[in-house]
Amino acid sequence: MNLKIEGKTAFISGSTAGIGFATAKSLAEEGAEVILNGRSEQSVKKAIEKLIKLLPKAKVSGYAADFTNSKSVTKLINQLPNIDILINNVGIYYATDFNETTDHEWLQQFEVNVLSGVRLSRVIFPKMLSKNWGRIIFISSECATLVPTDLIAYSASKAAILAISRGLAALTQGTAVTVNTVVPGSTLSEGAEQFLENAAQKEGKTKAQVEADFFKNVRTSSLIQRFATVEEIAHTITYLSSPLAAATNGATIKAEGGSMGGII
Repeated sequence: MNLKIEGKTAFISGSTAGIGFATAKSLAEEGAEVILNGRSEQSVKKAIEKLIKLLPKAKVSGYAADFTNSKSVTKLINQLPNIDILINNVGIYYATDFNETTDHEWLQQFEVNVLSGVRLSRVIFPKMLSKNWGRIIFISSECATLVPTDLIAYSASKAAILAISRGLAALTQGTAVTVNTVVPGSTLSEGAEQFLENAAQKEGKTKAQVEADFFKNVRTSSLIQRFATVEEIAHTITYLSSPLAAATNGATIKAEGGSMGGII
């Protein structure tokens, strides 16, 4: 399928690995020019080299930015060219008991998970409206509603994203700009791979056994009973980035394997 995004320019925050990198690759495969982002110059450079190795004809560049630092974000914004597609993907989490989660950890998760998208959108969104085309996609998490007890601060930040995305979408009325949220579930990112490997070694099990136990005992509400691949999430994001998804606006698109339940 031709998604008609050839020649569009996409910026994906937090895209040197995981869902962000898979999304950059998926967009590049469709002919979009992609701008990668990571915390360090070295990680960005490595990601660019990796993507070009996979797709030699890809148009790819990148900028480093620390989203815990507003000055670093301002510098990034000043470097960016005209953006057609903004993927607000960068995120961090601390898995801690509620009573032990410090104010600093709360603030840092909101700084990165929420304000990163706010700051980028505040500059890029008006430009999209002025040219009457654009796509903004926020990446939330199943934790926005499942709320694991060791991820309350993270879950709160991911829930806040839903309100921001819906509010921005309301400002697009009558235009060809859309704002949506994608909600991944448990996804087999590099971090999840490491979790499985560590648990398998510690418990004397195979990675497959650990994964099965996780969905049997922890993420019991999942319908697919497995980790989604980063590519599966990226394909959903890529479609929503395209002109073909013009009728989808102000939506929360669940790609969480059914773990959140409900009929909408």
